Amino acid sequence: MQSPHIKTPLPGPKAQALLKRDALVTSPSYPRDYPFAMSHGKGTEVWDVDGNRFLDFAAGIAVCSTGHSHPSVVKAIKDAADEFIHISSDYWHERQTALAEKMNALSPMREPTMSFFCQSGTEAVEGSLKLARYVTGRPRFIGFIGGFHGRTMGSLSFTSSKYTQQKGFFPTMPGVTHVPYPNMYRPLFAGEDQGGAVLNYIENVLFKSNVPPSEVAAILIEPIQGEGGYLVPPEGFLQGLRDLCDRHGILLIFDEVQSGIGRTGKMFASEHFGVAPDIMSLAKGLGSGLPIGMVVAKKKIMEKWQRGAHGNTYGGNPLCCAAALATIDLVEKEFMANAAEVGTYFMNQLRDLQGRFSCIGHVRGKGLMLGMELVEDRNTKVPASKLTDAIITRAYHNGLLLLSCGQSTIRFMPPLMITKANVDEAVAILASSMDEAISR
Repeated sequence: MQSPHIKTPLPGPKAQALLKRDALVTSPSYPRDYPFAMSHGKGTEVWDVDGNRFLDFAAGIAVCSTGHSHPSVVKAIKDAADEFIHISSDYWHERQTALAEKMNALSPMREPTMSFFCQSGTEAVEGSLKLARYVTGRPRFIGFIGGFHGRTMGSLSFTSSKYTQQKGFFPTMPGVTHVPYPNMYRPLFAGEDQGGAVLNYIENVLFKSNVPPSEVAAILIEPIQGEGGYLVPPEGFLQGLRDLCDRHGILLIFDEVQSGIGRTGKMFASEHFGVAPDIMSLAKGLGSGLPIGMVVAKKKIMEKWQRGAHGNTYGGNPLCCAAALATIDLVEKEFMANAAEVGTYFMNQLRDLQGRFSCIGHVRGKGLMLGMELVEDRNTKVPASKLTDAIITRAYHNGLLLLSCGQSTIRFMPPLMITKANVDEAVAILASSMDEAISR
């Protein structure tokens, strides 16, 4: 089933010409999955340079939270640009202070917060790590297998969703120990309480045999794991992690770069579990496409940073702050609730597909952060990696942009303003793409 909106073979002639030019001058390190060359977008729809129209259910890797070029965000950016485009973080401006105030009001930490501004998720994670090490005086950290936290050297030391991200860069920052992330579909431990088993492993194996808890500055975790497979932790696990940290004087860092700002139907994914972190990293959907990241921490922690301990030339850029303020306003007023409502509808549609396709082993997620894991056989749960890639490629040719995560999970992270009609169209294209990929 090729969408009537696809007018040319893919990639079309203009896209092919652009790809040839790009191959001569751009790093080959980018993990591009299929040859989509964008011309423009509006809401959930995007067009390539040949005039083909697609539904975008990747949203720039969960970045375009309010859709492409939302009028309120565009106006906020233009208004800011008319005033000034940049002032370094050595000085002050209204939008940066207003955004820090807004984050303080939104914070799931249940106490006053302070914010540090940067440009990306990996920088937000780096800042979180530096802050934790600075205020605790401790050298070690704990991360989770399957986590993705960025590609700069500090955050890369935690990233473990694919070995290719670390290959060729050893040694990264020392002192990071990885433990399993509880996976209810693929349990590593005996018994039903996978979260309890992971906590027991940290407390009674790791801390007693290898890692002195008194040397651990922080535990860094995604409250819903992204690149590792869109894994939702079992109830009680994050609270247990909070309790463990409190017992040992360890800081708890939540990486909400992908899951934050309304993505899961709440402003922050941690709110689903009622657990407050000490430090939180934000980026991606915060600026609706403009590059902005934030380290948000309890005030009593961040106020310990001394002058010059950390800095950033472009942090708090006025255009990015304007975009973030407009984004949060839209998310608060309507899109967060829409993500919850339409996300539930979407989840039910995917579960209906699961009844039709035996290769769908598990459907999971919250809000509009949904994953559909594909398997060779539901009994053995062998990951169907090649089929996953084939379906995503067929979906592209049929007019739907998707990305994968984990070993064989198709992830759905569309703009938070999508409609049920958008979901219906996407699911129809997905089903046809699955039929095509399976029959080949």
